[in-house]
Amino acid sequence: MLFIGICGASGSGKSTLSEELLRAIGKSSTVINQDAYYFDYPDLSFEERAALNFDEPSIFDHDLLLEDITQLMAGHSVRRKAYDFTRHVRAHSEEMMVPGDVLILEGIHAFYDERLCEKMFLKLFINVEPDICLLRRINRDLKERARSIDSVTRQYLATVKPMYDKYIRNYIHQADVIVTRGGKNARVVEILAGYLRDALD
Repeated sequence: MLFIGICGASGSGKSTLSEELLRAIGKSSTVINQDAYYFDYPDLSFEERAALNFDEPSIFDHDLLLEDITQLMAGHSVRRKAYDFTRHVRAHSEEMMVPGDVLILEGIHAFYDERLCEKMFLKLFINVEPDICLLRRINRDLKERARSIDSVTRQYLATVKPMYDKYIRNYIHQADVIVTRGGKNARVVEILAGYLRDALD
C-alpha cells in the first residue's frame, strides 16, 4: 500500500486532487478526510461549538487518525469517521474503509503529525492564492454546510487566515511535490499517477 498525504489551505483543492489522482491511477484506493477527525464536544452548546477554532492543529484527534491509518496499512478494515459541519459534532457512520493499493490522507494539517509523515510515501502540497481559496470556501460553505456569508467571513478573519499564516503555509517545506493551480492540474495529475502506478507495479 502507498500512503499519500495531501496538504494545503482550506479551499485549495485537496479533495479534488485526491479524486483526480485516484481516477488516474485506476487502482483500489481509500481517501481519508482529516476533517472527519475533529474532536467531539457534545457537552457544549451549538454557539460554543461554533466559536471553536476549527483551523488549529489541536482541534484534531491525531491519535485516532494515526490508529486508523496504521490499521489500514496493516491490512485491516476500519469504520469511516464522519463529521456534521452543520451542527459541529461527530456523525455516526456504518461505512467501512477497506485496505487497498493506495491510501490518501487530505487535510489542512495533514503534515502536522510527524508520526504520520514518516509513514507517507509521497507528500503533496497544493499552493493556491489565498483569495482563490476564500472564494472556493465561501461557495462550499454556503452550499454544503448551511453557513451564511457573515459567518464565513467572521471565521475566515478570526481563525482561517491566522492559522494559515501561522501553520499551513509553512507545511510547503515538508512536501515532496508542490502542486499549483489546484486539484484539476491535469498535467501534474498525469505525471503523479504514472509515478505511483510504476511504484505499485
